Amino acid sequence: MMVDLDDWQEVFATLRKNRLRTWLTGLGVFLGVLILMIMVGFGSALEGGIRKKMAGFAANAVFVWGQRTTMPYAGLPPNRQVTYDNGDVDALRRLPGIEHLAPRNQLRGFMGGFNVKYQGKTGAFSVAGDYPAFQHVNLPQMKAGRYLNDLDLEQRRKIAVIGTGVVEQLYAPGKDPIGTYLEISGVYFQVVGVFGTRQTGQQADRTLNTIHVPFTTFQQAFNYGDRVGWFAITGKPDVSAAELEREIRATLAQRHKIAPDDEMAIGTFNTGKEFAKMTKLFVVINAVLGIAGLMTLAAGVVGVTNIMLISVRERTKEIGVRKALGATPLTIVRMIVSEALVLTVIAGYLGLVAGIAALEGFAAVIARAGDSLPFAPPDVGLGVAVGAASVLVVFGALAGVIPAYHAAKIQPVEALRTE
Repeated sequence: MMVDLDDWQEVFATLRKNRLRTWLTGLGVFLGVLILMIMVGFGSALEGGIRKKMAGFAANAVFVWGQRTTMPYAGLPPNRQVTYDNGDVDALRRLPGIEHLAPRNQLRGFMGGFNVKYQGKTGAFSVAGDYPAFQHVNLPQMKAGRYLNDLDLEQRRKIAVIGTGVVEQLYAPGKDPIGTYLEISGVYFQVVGVFGTRQTGQQADRTLNTIHVPFTTFQQAFNYGDRVGWFAITGKPDVSAAELEREIRATLAQRHKIAPDDEMAIGTFNTGKEFAKMTKLFVVINAVLGIAGLMTLAAGVVGVTNIMLISVRERTKEIGVRKALGATPLTIVRMIVSEALVLTVIAGYLGLVAGIAALEGFAAVIARAGDSLPFAPPDVGLGVAVGAASVLVVFGALAGVIPAYHAAKIQPVEALRTE
């Protein structure tokens, strides 16, 4: 053992002797640990909140839509509207990096609402023509029934998969929508599935108020011909999002005679890039918060070191007597380091407990606020607590090293002459 029972009693007696100084010194360590825990918890809460808002989308998805050209090319003037068709679907299918290809159309365009009727009730919803592959991009959570399948497209079935928001607005509580018919622009679609989402906020509202019908049925029923509004695409696991986006842009630019350096003609949103940016951002944020917390803790430990130096100076005669009676330098070092370690660990442990309590309170506030706050409940795992405890032990020992070194150098004769 490092110290026996008598040594421990002596350590605590010394700390009790100067209660005010002990409390003030411990307060620095307490606040250092508390701030460290809060900073780490805040970082995890912010990261979790942003990731929660990005949930419900594939991490390697690319969304592609047509815009206007800004450059003349191949004898064609600028300011041409780029529109896609079924030929683009076939061309993109040949790209080796694509895993799931989902052409899309929507009545009244992206984010447009369209009146849908059911037994005298009417609601405005997003009505989208989709491929079964879209479920690998938007990641719906099926609550009842099924999603679209390939036979729906081949046979141009008039079926629909609806979000829970549609159910809440058009159906009576407890009514099973499966098998019922919705009227969309004079065409009746049978409901075969109901889905939810992991998304949050406004994006979740838009998703849950969407009606998916087979893409081929959409083109036929609503006289869209072979038009395609935009594409939702995911790449294979070994294909980077940036590489996939370049391949898609090059293919579509070639088909529609778009200048290779006309970046504005084809609009894209790459979730892979966004996830990568977000990951890098939170690595930096967590590193900054962690370093700031450690520096705050270090400031408290420096305070412990200064107080221990003062304590050694005040106890010079006592240390001299101990050495005159046979105490070795190692014994003196052990005594001083033990005092610093006990003070640091106790204050740090209390700060750790207070930090966990503060984070639990923060988590309760977030839970009550729901999606109105851009945070998730802070996740400070066991590893962080163990790491903090380990840092406390190391810092506590370091806090006593310098004072202990000075104490060990005290000569008994000089110490006994000290007033």
